[in-house]
Amino acid sequence: MFTAEIKHVIDQISREKGIERDVLIRAVEEAIQSAARKKFGNGIDIETQYDDKTGEIEVFQFMDVVETVTDPEIQVTLENGRRLDPECEIGDSLGTKMDTSNFGRIAAQSAKQVIIQKMKDAERDAVYTNFIDRRGELINGIVQRFERGDIIVNIGQTEGVVPFREQVPRESYRRGDRIRAYLLDILHESRGPQIILSRTHPNFLIQLFKTEVPEISEGIVSIMGAVRDPGVRAKISVSSNDSDIDPVGACVGMRGSRVQNVVQELRGEKIDIIPYHIDPPKYICNALAPAEVSRVIIDEDNQTMEIIVPDEALSIAIGKRGQNVRLAAKLTGWRLDVKSESSYNADMKSGYDSLVALPDISLGLVDALFENGFYSVEELSRAAIADLVQIREIDEALAAELVEKASAAWEAFLSAPETESVNDADNNDSDKTSDDPVETDTSDEGLEESAENTTEDKKNHSDGQTDTGESPVLDIEDTPGVE
Repeated sequence: MFTAEIKHVIDQISREKGIERDVLIRAVEEAIQSAARKKFGNGIDIETQYDDKTGEIEVFQFMDVVETVTDPEIQVTLENGRRLDPECEIGDSLGTKMDTSNFGRIAAQSAKQVIIQKMKDAERDAVYTNFIDRRGELINGIVQRFERGDIIVNIGQTEGVVPFREQVPRESYRRGDRIRAYLLDILHESRGPQIILSRTHPNFLIQLFKTEVPEISEGIVSIMGAVRDPGVRAKISVSSNDSDIDPVGACVGMRGSRVQNVVQELRGEKIDIIPYHIDPPKYICNALAPAEVSRVIIDEDNQTMEIIVPDEALSIAIGKRGQNVRLAAKLTGWRLDVKSESSYNADMKSGYDSLVALPDISLGLVDALFENGFYSVEELSRAAIADLVQIREIDEALAAELVEKASAAWEAFLSAPETESVNDADNNDSDKTSDDPVETDTSDEGLEESAENTTEDKKNHSDGQTDTGESPVLDIEDTPGVE
């Protein structure tokens, strides 16, 4: 029943399934023990040992040498014990080899079931061990089938799954197609390891650049961040440790050869490669390119920046459906409020007029407040006394009075009849242009599209397809052959 064929089977399974031989040998030994107990009962004391040279499984039954036998299954008298070993004494444990051919058909079937189950468990553990260290790598496979919108991929030893949420919209595959994805996670479940793959994760873009750009794998060029609107557009920021190497140029390659390979893998997703800068305002200006930025106002406490751009560049800065500014906000980690120059100037004038309208306040004091960052009664109403006393000619008493007056004026403004606001909105409706500010944060909410009256040429600008002059970012849409 158990011959040298076992050795051949163990070696073959170890090679094909990637399971260690020791694991398979232990599984076979436990199966034989189970078969023996099936035949002779659970009370006997048995041990199994695999002979690696012959491939034979040896089964030994152990019995204690005693003067008076109380349990015949595990005890033997001294007289009977000396027939097996003439030198045995009371208290010794004698082991006798059992004939495995006497185990019977039922015991053999039980052993087979134990071996199969142990092999399945060992195979699952081997798959999990092999892939757990590969988390974050690129995986190549072949589309096997589709289940409830998920793509099941054959990746060699096992199968991986690309969940519907990790698939790029408008990408389609057929059975037998080759697919490359990012190994997102490995779940150790009872039915076996679940390997989760992704084609939408930003790290998928990063790993693709690592395979195409040798300077990245060598550590000369570093990827500082990446964000994606999967299937549509992506932004990636890079920096270089060597002043002689341009990080953007290294990622683009000769005539765009390197980045074109990445774009082709992403099925035409447009990529902006941005030079990283340690100074947040400059970094954000780079991230908003190709739009030109006129002025940046920083609010570090709220991690917010107000971006002022020329009127004609507003639609470019915002992008189609707010795409450009949304990706820039995610990449930099700042909340961005984009305004045109005309809208910004109108807000400044309105704020200045609101300060002038305060009772018993001189123009010189208004100018001093304006110069120190208090641009409206709203901001003045929230000002701290300690900040106001830093301004010339303002003491604590005057500071408290100014805050009180500003608070009263702001409350009066907020409590003004709603009909006034509605009428004002109706009057201004026909004059609306793309100068209206657009505010965004790292989420997809709070975005406003550029004005409906923007010309078709400006819409093309918002897709980044028009040359806007010098820019710190390379827009891949300008690279021949990318689209």
